[in-house]
Amino acid sequence: MNAGIDLKNSFIDSLQNLGLPPGAAKTLWIPLPAILMIIGATVGVLVVVWLERKISAAAQQRIGPEYAGPLGVLQPVADGIKLVFKEDVVPAKADPWLFTLGPVLVVLPVFLSYLIVPFGQNLVITDLNVGIFLWISLSSIAPIGLLMSGYASNNKYSLLGGLRAAAQSISYEIPLAFAVLAIALMSNSLSTIDIVDQQAGYGILGWNIWRQPIGFIIFWIAALAECERLPFDLPEAEEELVAGYQTEYAGMKFALFYLGSYVNLILSALVFSVLYLGGWEFPVPLDHFAQWLGVSETTSWLQVVTASLGIAMTVLKSYFLIFIAILVRWTVPRVRIDQLLNLGWKFLLPVSFANLLITAGLKLAFPLAFGG
Repeated sequence: MNAGIDLKNSFIDSLQNLGLPPGAAKTLWIPLPAILMIIGATVGVLVVVWLERKISAAAQQRIGPEYAGPLGVLQPVADGIKLVFKEDVVPAKADPWLFTLGPVLVVLPVFLSYLIVPFGQNLVITDLNVGIFLWISLSSIAPIGLLMSGYASNNKYSLLGGLRAAAQSISYEIPLAFAVLAIALMSNSLSTIDIVDQQAGYGILGWNIWRQPIGFIIFWIAALAECERLPFDLPEAEEELVAGYQTEYAGMKFALFYLGSYVNLILSALVFSVLYLGGWEFPVPLDHFAQWLGVSETTSWLQVVTASLGIAMTVLKSYFLIFIAILVRWTVPRVRIDQLLNLGWKFLLPVSFANLLITAGLKLAFPLAFGG
């Protein structure tokens, strides 16, 4: 079933029907995806920050934010407004250009990665043939910004935090890439749309989480390390490094680090749901419901309903994963830096490589069962 609507053509056709020339309609479309992406990601961050406060409070038998809006829902907005209007301080001996550029290099690649995240068959900003590789390549830029920020701050704690962030990201990017390569091998494609389509047809039984049980565990551990979530928040360990590479930052520059951390967490959950949980697909195929109701799959209102349910399904899966990440933060103790690097290089790397080789062997031996 066509699970979405071609937003670009629909938008341009609507403007042309209002009397705009084709060139003007296309020009108006160009900035719209980026604006929608930024707005959606920012709203997602506000929701996740509120959830983090409430879930952590429940885990510790507290109430959490209550007074800024109903149940404290406006607390993240208040935090954001406070950071925007805070004084922007640049240390006297810091490198002002690198100090300013560092947070931008951390945030910008994460926002660009949202271009390849699909919420439906045609509900994706850019369906690239190498979409999943674009995400991996963009994620490798953030450590440069972290290292740049730590170095430019002219603070030993910041430098140590930047070095830790770079070492941590490098050690976990390779297992993450191997886990993604195993999925791409099974799907015969690097397109996120194709990866979801390859899991369709059998409901929950067709999801890659069953065919890649080792890969999904590796991906989740590596994703938490990439997002610097506990138990892997060594670059900003408060007990050792004050706040790591963020120590000298204040105001909007600190807000960019804060925003980038949560945007990256949401992105990782979305990519995980696309790769392993069938993306916008339901646990029970919607085709069966349409057949039972005697409704044609080409009915326009059914396509709209299906697209809306697909978006809801993708978001629900992602927020379930975020809920797990928040619980892990408040239940698992922080590891040491040597334990973190040993886990990445001595365990996850060989296991992920073996998983990739086994996947390739099974694909050759059983091509029909493994996406041949």
